[in-house]
Amino acid sequence: MTDPRIAQLARVLVQYSLNLKEGDLFLIRTTPQAAPLVREVYREALMVGAHPAAHISLEEVEEVFYQHASDAQLHYVSPLLSEQYERPDAILFIGAEENTKFLSGVAPEKLALRVQALHPLRRRLMADEARWTITRFPTQAAAQDAEMSLAEYEEFVYTAGQLHEDDPVAAWRRVHDEQQRIADMLKMKQTIRLVGPGTDLTYSTAGRDWLNASGSRNFPDGEVFTSPDETQTEGHVRFTYPAVHEGREVEDVRLVFREGQVVEATAAKGQELLETLLGTDDGARRLGEAAFGLNYGIQRFTRSILFDEKIGGTIHLALGEAFPQIGGQNRSTIHWDMVCDMREGEAYADGELVYRNGRFII
Repeated sequence: MTDPRIAQLARVLVQYSLNLKEGDLFLIRTTPQAAPLVREVYREALMVGAHPAAHISLEEVEEVFYQHASDAQLHYVSPLLSEQYERPDAILFIGAEENTKFLSGVAPEKLALRVQALHPLRRRLMADEARWTITRFPTQAAAQDAEMSLAEYEEFVYTAGQLHEDDPVAAWRRVHDEQQRIADMLKMKQTIRLVGPGTDLTYSTAGRDWLNASGSRNFPDGEVFTSPDETQTEGHVRFTYPAVHEGREVEDVRLVFREGQVVEATAAKGQELLETLLGTDDGARRLGEAAFGLNYGIQRFTRSILFDEKIGGTIHLALGEAFPQIGGQNRSTIHWDMVCDMREGEAYADGELVYRNGRFII
């Protein structure tokens, strides 16, 4: 018997996040681990009159690719893959790894080459040229990363998605309205200063918009974010939680910014990977995103950025690619999110205290 929360999640994804309509060409991309959710989403898509298709990938195949692909093959993007990003009216990406660290043995340089090759596809999605949503299906591997049992992790995931509510769609609409109030306030400001343990960082948002992330692009969601001026970040930041990249953790990351650029970068663990990613291209040392996590149903670090960047009471910063639709101009083939706990911190907007100990006080 299907867990009723899976069916509930499928309805929210189809009817709210993706807002599927009759006639929509709809693609689901995931792994075999997410089969229960795929079935329910597929059923819901048919019920609204869409035309669903599923692409199921295997971790073993991806591992073989990185083991044996030449540089030319790492750079190559098959037209068959491009079609999957260009043709659908809507795409659902479901994270569901059997082993979240199956790429840990791959050289960082190989991963960087592949990221560069796939960047145009990713940029298309970030530019809002298609409807897409990223979600996660609970697996044993993800539960282990989060240091929970599978049952505990399932409860965590579904609660973070407000699926315990009688009407999750209505709940997410309330989230949207509350976060919009915060985004509207921040849009009126030009300078944000973050102060906390090991952190005193100032960035400029003049001429940039703030977006309200309330369940359309990510699910679950819960943040407001912007793309800061890539030339005006000053100060230092210490990230509370490990920064995870392709299953690898970089711990206790500390960055120093001058004139918008990272000039010092250290990590207690993963220094080589940190330096490799910062050296990806000119934009990798500048901010592409700054955000406040506002989902207070998420209070635990899980090593999945989908959840961790939404932790209520945190901020996150992303090095690399900015969001052009809100005025972001930084360009990079990476977009690497790092999370900092602000539950003992403050944020100032144009010199005014607007956020204290993990919550807005406006």
